[in-house]
Amino acid sequence: MSGAPRSLAIVGCCQLVTLRGPSRPRLRSEMRDLGIVEDAALLVRDGRIVAAGKYADVKSQIEPDAEIVEAAGALVLPGFVDAHTHLVFAGNRAGEFEARIEGASYQQIAAAGGGIRATVARTRHASEEELLAAARRHARWILANGTTTVEAKSGYGLDTESELKLLRVMRQLCREGPLEIVPTFLGAHEVPGEYTREQYVDLVVDEMLPQVAAARLAEYCDVFCEPHIFPVADARRILLAAKALGFGLRVHADQFTASGGAKLAAALSTATADHLEYTDFHSIDALAASGVQPVLLPGSVYSLSQTRYPDARTMIDRGLAVVLATDFNPGSSPTASIPMILSLACTQMRMTPAEAITAATINPAYSLGRGAQIGSLETGKRADFAMYDCADYREIPYHFGVNLVKGVWIRGRRYM
Repeated sequence: MSGAPRSLAIVGCCQLVTLRGPSRPRLRSEMRDLGIVEDAALLVRDGRIVAAGKYADVKSQIEPDAEIVEAAGALVLPGFVDAHTHLVFAGNRAGEFEARIEGASYQQIAAAGGGIRATVARTRHASEEELLAAARRHARWILANGTTTVEAKSGYGLDTESELKLLRVMRQLCREGPLEIVPTFLGAHEVPGEYTREQYVDLVVDEMLPQVAAARLAEYCDVFCEPHIFPVADARRILLAAKALGFGLRVHADQFTASGGAKLAAALSTATADHLEYTDFHSIDALAASGVQPVLLPGSVYSLSQTRYPDARTMIDRGLAVVLATDFNPGSSPTASIPMILSLACTQMRMTPAEAITAATINPAYSLGRGAQIGSLETGKRADFAMYDCADYREIPYHFGVNLVKGVWIRGRRYM
């Protein structure tokens, strides 16, 4: 790690993947246009991009005192924006991983006291200092895979003080840097055993949401909308209460059943609808009409040994601004690697490598309300980018399970 130079020039880029384009999420064929510049240079001043283009065109702008980094034919692209993670938790569920291999389903494990509730028990007993130490470790993994911004959800506390504790840890971790963390309140992640669903929804609406809002600990509110967890009516009540308090809205929708979660997201014009493994064509059209961005999480399908992946091709063809994310969590998707997610998107959901990269950079940046600042390498934007040990962007999903990252910069400062 080095300090941030006032002026920085990355030269000798075989491919500079700029993602330049319209000031909005990319749709349909736009998702295949990465704005690639060959034999390129990237110029940064005071943490912002001042030029991105052919070296021959921008070399005259390089200041005499600029720090020069020779890419030596490497690839440079924007830092990944991971728009769905569960970053802060205690412990792990490696035992459940083995149980699933031996035939137990996700639902069977949950019914036996495992799943989300198992992580909740560990997280409730952990101190803020212990959770912060664990989150720092997770953040290092994420950064090492080329991600520079994450959305992070609470949801492993499921009581007021524990949920606030998780969100405070996120705030502290964001202050420490280098990752930018966008906090989301997910108190409605599961119903804890000490409450009925009706009692718990009352708690979320009447106590948790107002306290999170008063402390300004979250930008968004999310709900796990499934018939056996929070049915549509309960999810709607929670989301409307959150909206009234000024939160942006996100929804876990149609992960295990086509139960109306995506249609609820469309009706409320939420920022995103996440998962969508069981979403039907009518729901996809409703999302498109409302401008809701789908956040697809192939890592959870893979990790749960399932085969029904979201229908990314139909979503792209119908004009949805598709997003890819890790769903990093201790149970159903314990990966911090966006490159691995890109590979799954290409091989299992038939997305092209260019579409997948768009779905992990500029599109998620807009889904988090940050498209004007991050997600592409354009003049005036924050200098968040990564360098890869390859000469072609398609090699990132092609070499699955291989970390090709050579360096990561956030606001023009190198962190690895």
